[in-house]
Amino acid sequence: MSPAARLRALTPDWIADPKVWRTEILAGLVVALALIPEAISFSIIAGVDPAVGLFASFTMAVTIAVVGGRRAMISAATGAVALVIAPLQREHGLGHLVAAVILAGVFQVVLGALGVAKLMRFIPRPVMTGFVNSLAILIFMAQVPEMTDVPWPVYPLIIGGLALMVLFPRITTAVPAPLVSIVILTVITVAAALAVPTVGDKGELPSALPVPGLPDVPFTVETLTTIAPYAFAVALVGLMESLMTAKLVDDITDTPSNKTRESVGQGIANIVTGFFGGMGGCAMIGQTMINVKVSGARTRLSTFLAGAFLMVLCVVFGPVVSDIPMAALVAVMVMVSFATFDWHSVAPRTLRRLPAGEIAVMVITVGCVVATHNLAIGVVVGSLTAMAVFARRVAHLAEVTAVTDPDGTTVVYRVTGALFFASSNDLVGRFDYAGDPGRVVIDLSAAHIWDASSVAALDAIEAKYARRGKTVEITGLNAPSAHLHERLTGEPAGH
Repeated sequence: MSPAARLRALTPDWIADPKVWRTEILAGLVVALALIPEAISFSIIAGVDPAVGLFASFTMAVTIAVVGGRRAMISAATGAVALVIAPLQREHGLGHLVAAVILAGVFQVVLGALGVAKLMRFIPRPVMTGFVNSLAILIFMAQVPEMTDVPWPVYPLIIGGLALMVLFPRITTAVPAPLVSIVILTVITVAAALAVPTVGDKGELPSALPVPGLPDVPFTVETLTTIAPYAFAVALVGLMESLMTAKLVDDITDTPSNKTRESVGQGIANIVTGFFGGMGGCAMIGQTMINVKVSGARTRLSTFLAGAFLMVLCVVFGPVVSDIPMAALVAVMVMVSFATFDWHSVAPRTLRRLPAGEIAVMVITVGCVVATHNLAIGVVVGSLTAMAVFARRVAHLAEVTAVTDPDGTTVVYRVTGALFFASSNDLVGRFDYAGDPGRVVIDLSAAHIWDASSVAALDAIEAKYARRGKTVEITGLNAPSAHLHERLTGEPAGH
């Protein structure tokens, strides 16, 4: 194959499609506009200058567009990372925060290389649904402060923005409705000289590009021990939110993504962000939904342009961007929250069909996220609840039935179901040790041994019969169960 043919083979099909370029460019612009107030707000949470959050959003988006594993997903400064890193900033200053971001990136690269992304398959569907719904609730709740104790013109502006986003797509979808809404509301606000909160009220925008450099900290073991716990927490929270968001985008776009590459990519993006003095970040589901679901973006170009436009808007068009009314961006985020929420999951018809345990898992996930404002905590608690529900359900499937031979010398116990810690705990009490004849057969042909607890339970049963001078024969073990039983028998009971 010639070099030219090889280049054509590696070039994505959308490169030559003007419609895709238009969609991606406009989507990137809308996301960039929505990122500015968010990044400033997260900077305030972390206790740093607004420029630190804006620089982080720029470097995260541009870097992840190249090294990430999920196309069209937006990564930037986030509230979850800000909450984790804020105590370090308060106690030790910006230098330690930046060093922690770099170390968090290293942790993420290592965890990604070790295959942490494979753990995503253990996230149950009700937890994923709860994650999505709680995220929609958090997005809406984040807009509430912008709608309270504000001048009255804010409310008609928000209503007008929502109406534009609902009605404009009926006219044309060539231009994203959120962009149209932002432009029109800004023109109205400036032309009418409305005294309403604007983007400029959130904080001063940077006037120059970030410059790379090393964090201003002593490179000692003491510094490492100080930042390591915060860095590891940032790494875990960032990976969990990013991988969950990537899975959500997979479902929305019906396309797969490389979660391992995304994990490593998040680490690389945080390392780059740290060296440029940013506060770190991860995938942003709100802005990702604007990009993917509202604007229809599907490629890395929109992600790259979101970061690039962010800096251009701040550095070149700072005065214009500062005049954008917050009401316009609030309307966009409210629309995103309604579009993100899985309304089917709470429909009466759906709730009537779902098992009570799955409904409980979804509700607990939502409750934990909303109460803590931490998506990672909600996902962990929801997953643990789902495991407990599953264990309880499967434990009830283990049954024991006894049949005594006509001659009365042998009794056969047939055990069915999965034997693990939850079901095997009750197994010992299902046998008649005193009344059974001298020979006992335990038929496990319809069962499967999963753990050491089950082997220990079988050992305990044999021991109870042996003390009464009776023999036990275990039959019907499948190959994996026989191997586990042979390897562990006699060991668990001895501790």
